[in-house]
Amino acid sequence: MRFDSSDRFFDEWLNNAPTLTEAELQVLERLTRNYTYLSQEEPPLEEIVKLVVVSPLLDLAGFYQFPFLVKAEVSTNIEVADEANAMAVQGRIDILVIQDSFWILVIESKPARIDVTAGIPQALTYLLSAPNLQPSCYGMVTNGREVLFLKCDHHQNAPQYTRSPTYRLLENTAERIQVLQGLKQIGSYIGDLRS
Repeated sequence: MRFDSSDRFFDEWLNNAPTLTEAELQVLERLTRNYTYLSQEEPPLEEIVKLVVVSPLLDLAGFYQFPFLVKAEVSTNIEVADEANAMAVQGRIDILVIQDSFWILVIESKPARIDVTAGIPQALTYLLSAPNLQPSCYGMVTNGREVLFLKCDHHQNAPQYTRSPTYRLLENTAERIQVLQGLKQIGSYIGDLRS
């Protein structure tokens, strides 16, 4: 898999982003307050990140409604082979959003004390295990404080990926809004591809 620095998807994906409602902005603000409160004693573990950050974002983005389905702890396998060796990699996707059998979004959560970029290799591995029939798949990695998105294009011989900037979910209101707008864009973008 190679990194595609020429892919401008994440540079352009917010150009037509939906404007958020006042109610959505209030939920984003409450998400921030909740996470900050729960971080006072010690950095939250992965399960708290999923409950306090990922779950409200998925709800606001409409992924808990038709035509999407959300699954947790999905087992996946991928065969990795080079000229000399073959290896099977097994894992469990934290959260998988699907529409029929089409993978919409793979989410990898990390504990707050771990840098968000540490989840990129794991998320990319999961994206590679997506059904071969779909041209693109998206990923999101978060540690609760930060979020980044991945896009994996499945080409016949050489899958390629690109990544978004790292969004500061807690410290920056504009970036927090962009995270939700980005999730909404992924949902609508996939819907457009499938129609």
